[in-house]
Amino acid sequence: MMTPSSTRPASGPGFDDGLVRGTPSSAGVDADAVVAFLDAVEAKGLELHSFMLHRAGRVVAEAWWWPYGPPRRRIMHSLAKSLTSCAIGLAIDEGLLQLRDKVIAFFPERLPDIVDDKLAAMTVEDLLTMRTGHGAEVGGALWRGIDASWIDEFFRIPVVHPPGATYVYSSAASYMLAAILHRVSGKTLHEYLRPRLLEPLGVHGESWDIGPDGFNPGGNGFTGKTADALKLGVLMAQGGVWEGRRLLPQAWVETATRPHANDGRYGYHWATYENGAYAAVGMFVQMAVVFPDHGASLAVTAAIDGSDKLAPLLFEHFPRGFRPAPFRGAAADARLRARLAAIPAVRRIPSAGVAADWSRAVGRFAVEANALGVTEAAFELAGEACLFHLTDGDGRHSIACGREAWIEGASHMPGRELHHGYRLESSPVNACARWRDADTLEMTWIFLETAFRDTVTCRFADGRVTLEREVNINSAARRHPTLVGRRV
Repeated sequence: MMTPSSTRPASGPGFDDGLVRGTPSSAGVDADAVVAFLDAVEAKGLELHSFMLHRAGRVVAEAWWWPYGPPRRRIMHSLAKSLTSCAIGLAIDEGLLQLRDKVIAFFPERLPDIVDDKLAAMTVEDLLTMRTGHGAEVGGALWRGIDASWIDEFFRIPVVHPPGATYVYSSAASYMLAAILHRVSGKTLHEYLRPRLLEPLGVHGESWDIGPDGFNPGGNGFTGKTADALKLGVLMAQGGVWEGRRLLPQAWVETATRPHANDGRYGYHWATYENGAYAAVGMFVQMAVVFPDHGASLAVTAAIDGSDKLAPLLFEHFPRGFRPAPFRGAAADARLRARLAAIPAVRRIPSAGVAADWSRAVGRFAVEANALGVTEAAFELAGEACLFHLTDGDGRHSIACGREAWIEGASHMPGRELHHGYRLESSPVNACARWRDADTLEMTWIFLETAFRDTVTCRFADGRVTLEREVNINSAARRHPTLVGRRV
């Protein structure tokens, strides 16, 4: 199980990410390529939440879909793996470890009674390339439910192939890199990277979860802004140099971002592509994409089920949309401005066309026995809000929904099964409630630092309510078991 780490203060109302802005044409970017990309994404029904494109020292295009915006943080999922790669590269440069070091050498007191030859042969480089010899993927969603040591859990995984031979994507390898860094430096990934990378990049307000062993997991748990992901991409596109200061060894940038595991085109915790681009990739498409041959990078956040759905659209238009030098593109720049201005300013709430009788929902409902352990659901009105309360073994959880309007608040509402295993503690949420018909109340909860949007359908009849909760995207089930309650 993971818990949030301390969070640095974010910028105030006058948010400034520290990045310079400019027109696409001034940086040798064809703005029509950006328009075509955004149109293609929309035509495919893919859900982008943010988009930023950087070239020639400036942000030349950015788009934000309500309710997401520049100051808003986002759980970046496996994009954190590429930050872990940076930390390992720095630690190697500082002489704290080497690629050929054996994994078992760092944890002699944690090893199983029998260490076979394959486990004994596993190296730091095998962790970086995810050629550990494991036979199956270990995802973060599984380990987030484990309270015991994840180091011990790693050593329980059978090593069925010779390390260095077979690529199997696994967050377990990333966790062990974080564990090794903690062992050799005495610092968590977050503590280690702040002075060396994050502070120089102007990254603030970020947080990184803490695993049961007391340090950040290397494969996930990092929460930051879209601009933070973009800055990582810009740093890599510039060969590890930021504003004239070298933050990463150039040799590491080059080595980490070329494929080592040929069957997966995987570098040192970076995904690589045949067109020369590479990317930090997080679940549901949180990405920082680098075009090193063109000095360009872009970042997106989204709720898309797999980067393989977005990548073909992206690479259809980039790097083709890059030009060798500034060019006359004022008309295309204007078309892009118009396209961005057309993005809806708010998510529309459909009208049911019936008079809303909010008193119909008010009251408490004893919930029948269920696998979720929910015992009671309740609705109450408070001004322009409809308050929903859910009681389970951990207590009472509440969320405030605007009545046919959006309101922002915070919630501890349970639902990790729908949210890739994350417990969204004190999560900022935008929520509304509306009547779909005279008997059906629908609540929508947008968890603002995530890709998740939950819809809860409440049907009232004969003193009873049925509650059906589903999510827009998840790595596993997208629907909770139906709850049935009787008014008390």
